[in-house]
Amino acid sequence: MPSIPYRRLAGFYFFYFAYIGVFAPFFTLYLDAVGMSALQIAVLISMPQITRIFAPHLWGWLADRGGNALRIAQIAGVAGTVAWLGVYASTNFAWLFVVLLAVMFCWSAALPLVEATTLTHLGDETSRYGRIRVWGSVGFIVAVIGVGYALDHLPPRAVVSMVLAMMLAMLAFCWAVPPAQLKPHASDDLSIWTILKRPEVMALIAGAALMSVAHGAYYTFFTIYLVGHGYSKAAAGWLWALGVICEIGIFVWMPHLYRAFSLRQILLASFALAVLRFVLIGWLVDNLAVMLFAQALHAATFGSFHAAAIGVVHKLFRGRHQARGQVLYGSFAFGVGGVIGGLASGYAWSGLGPAWTFSLSSAAALAGLLILWWKLRLPND
Repeated sequence: MPSIPYRRLAGFYFFYFAYIGVFAPFFTLYLDAVGMSALQIAVLISMPQITRIFAPHLWGWLADRGGNALRIAQIAGVAGTVAWLGVYASTNFAWLFVVLLAVMFCWSAALPLVEATTLTHLGDETSRYGRIRVWGSVGFIVAVIGVGYALDHLPPRAVVSMVLAMMLAMLAFCWAVPPAQLKPHASDDLSIWTILKRPEVMALIAGAALMSVAHGAYYTFFTIYLVGHGYSKAAAGWLWALGVICEIGIFVWMPHLYRAFSLRQILLASFALAVLRFVLIGWLVDNLAVMLFAQALHAATFGSFHAAAIGVVHKLFRGRHQARGQVLYGSFAFGVGGVIGGLASGYAWSGLGPAWTFSLSSAAALAGLLILWWKLRLPND
């Protein structure tokens, strides 16, 4: 990719998702070690999802007004990294709540604004997005495996410094990425709300949110579900890893999919396979071969879905609206959808049981499929 800062963008994605691979699975061990209750841990760990609902809108608005999404991400990243130093100061719950609120508020700018920058660099070659984004999946696997082994020999407090190291690395790559030149577009004079109210935009956001709802039980209870049905923790870990490995494969293969199918077709197929996947997990968990197949479908329910959805956002939000488009997509799809999916799965798990909870996940994916089939129409697609 001679005209695209491939290595610098790939480096950012690698360390951003490596940071998630350290924070999400292992910061809970630190919180538990310093005496936090289960409820306190749940509140603190949910901070990224909560801030993702509202914080990125401010960053997207600033990026659209200033015309430099990358600079906003860089400045916010510096502020978030400095705020993380507060974790070293105290283990008081109220203090950590404020510190994590500040950290996640600032770092919530990074991914959607860098996504907008990446797609601006790519221009019409959005099929190449997967070849860059795949390094995020690689970073996550490297971090989650490497830190897991490291913590067999290091105390839980080491996680705090590991998170800081990942932040510094992704901040360095974020500053190394050159800004992308936005091309004027006919939609520049439209308000963001005029674009947002278009049927195809509302359909994409609603569908993406429903896909996150569908994954709520999976991300919250999948490991517990497997262990409860006799799988070892190691087997559960390898099943998780299989999903991410297949996700990597689909990111690499995305250019071929783009040539063979339209973005709408890729999205519809991803949702259809999500309907199948969660039914299989819910009712055939004791069959290892079925679980292997279900985890391989993560390539569709996250990999091809996300890559195609990002491409659609790039088509629907053009010119100066690109940053806000990525922010709105991330906020509603992964923020609102993620919170609803997690909370709903908790209620359903205790009230209806695992099989019916995953059946509801399948129903959410089916609802998203029907919405996209009904309303998503794209120009030249």
